[in-house]
Amino acid sequence: MTTPSRSGSLLSTIKAVLWGFLGVRQRAEYEKDIKRLNPLHLVAVGIVMAFIFVGALIALVNWIAG
Repeated sequence: MTTPSRSGSLLSTIKAVLWGFLGVRQRAEYEKDIKRLNPLHLVAVGIVMAFIFVGALIALVNWIAG
């Protein structure tokens, strides 16, 4: 058996990860994303977004601390 192809755009993957970071995703939308998006892409975008978030926090602290 072959697994169904999951074709989701980069923008929809980024939006799904951002909603996940905020934690305000509706159950129906979450289930649509699970069927549509590639899990490897979700993990990769999630890791990149986490690094961006930590980098932004470090930059903010350095800017405030002067």
